Amino acid sequence: MASQQKIIVITAGGAYAWVIVNALASRFENLEVVLEQPESKSLFLKRRARKIGWLQTAGQFGTMVISRFGKRFAGKRTREIIALSGARADLSPEVTVTHVSSANGSDCLDLITARKPGVVFLAGCRMLSKATLAAIPCPVINYHSGINPKYRGLAGGWWARATGDHENYGTTVHLVDAGVDTGGTLHQAFLTPHPDETLLTDSLAMAAGSREMVVRAVEDTLNGNLQPMTSDLPSVQRFHPPIWTYLATGLTKRIW
Repeated sequence: MASQQKIIVITAGGAYAWVIVNALASRFENLEVVLEQPESKSLFLKRRARKIGWLQTAGQFGTMVISRFGKRFAGKRTREIIALSGARADLSPEVTVTHVSSANGSDCLDLITARKPGVVFLAGCRMLSKATLAAIPCPVINYHSGINPKYRGLAGGWWARATGDHENYGTTVHLVDAGVDTGGTLHQAFLTPHPDETLLTDSLAMAAGSREMVVRAVEDTLNGNLQPMTSDLPSVQRFHPPIWTYLATGLTKRIW
């Protein structure tokens, strides 16, 4: 039975991740959270700069700084999302948590080997390396805050709103491969963005609206019912908007 199989959720934590984890924990008894240590910002930025250059990286870092200090201004909308959805944005104390160094660490792989899960579910953790993926014997699936393949990467909700592409505002659960959100799509939740949503609240709002979809995706995976879907959408990897794009969009379109 699917409900009897072990589920390992690897995450670095955060409100939207806890919404997803709590939804799964309410439906599956044999769930364990593997909480990795966050990656340092310096390593993150160096890797980003190698990919897109230091100018764009600096611009994106500026938006990340604004987002970090702007969370206090998103409090009202955050509370509304939680109240209206009934979601829980902190981890339920009943959920078993094991701390590891990294999703790619030997301690994480040792735990997966010992638990023998039916599925490894990723929710807001670092990318798994090819070696790590090859060493995991069960299906590995990922929750992504964006509609793949058009909004792979980061800030998928913001980019959909900023470009007026509201019909593709939503989330995806997909198989994990070596690319950035390039694995086969299993399930998607298409949502309607609230007028008050911002870069700071998109992920929480989308997680709250995606809980049933996530449960179905895990059920299908445990039952061996993996049916990846194809899409006619273009495949685009997104990043945080650089600060000049973020401010210009906010000031001209009132989309923050």
